[in-house]
Amino acid sequence: MTNLLPEMAEIWQQTLNWQPTVQQQAQFQKLYELILEGNRQLNLTRIVDPQEFWEKHLWDSLRGIAPLLSANFSPASPALIDIGTGAGFPGVPVAITVTNCTITLLDSTRKKITFLDNILTELALTNAKTIVGRAEEIGQHPQHRLAYDIALIRAVGAVSVCAEYTLPLLKQGGLAIIYRGNWTEEETTALQNAVNQLGGVIELIEEFTTPLSNSIRHCLYVRKVTNTPANFPRPIGVPSQKPL
Repeated sequence: MTNLLPEMAEIWQQTLNWQPTVQQQAQFQKLYELILEGNRQLNLTRIVDPQEFWEKHLWDSLRGIAPLLSANFSPASPALIDIGTGAGFPGVPVAITVTNCTITLLDSTRKKITFLDNILTELALTNAKTIVGRAEEIGQHPQHRLAYDIALIRAVGAVSVCAEYTLPLLKQGGLAIIYRGNWTEEETTALQNAVNQLGGVIELIEEFTTPLSNSIRHCLYVRKVTNTPANFPRPIGVPSQKPL
């Protein structure tokens, strides 16, 4: 018996004004099966129930990039990076959905990246590639610094650390999208302080409720408006030990 993901066409339509094609739905299903399989060796996610996987991994990933699902997003074929992608969220669902984008999946764990390489092959996703590395190093790398239109990060640590990881990678005018669960006023202040130093402005802090479990989630949209000073990101470990 394979675990079947729910289709949820109506919820997709109501919440994101978008629905997966038959092919995308098949890719979501295959992604789910590959993750369940990979979980045996790699401990990729605790979320294995089909409904929960749909909401917390698929819907949540795409809710953050809602602006990209509307056809008038500029540029027409954006370059994205998903920092600390882990099991591939939000990056892989984004690659499946926004077919005209190119996305780089960054993680420091080689085993996870090897797993993701296999997923990209199995799903025939030619618009995604992987890289093993730390955000602090990649942010100073000439090939990656100032190279992306959008940087995605699912935030676990301090939000100012997320800002320091994302903003150096963005082109001027680029957008950092930080995925969060809870959010407080103190965090807004901390984020504001960090983005001031990194050349960004907070464009939007969006609170929303997930469609099945009614959990509160947040997405923070930070626009890069001026150059990030050359000393950011600081060396490995420093951003998390001494947040801005």
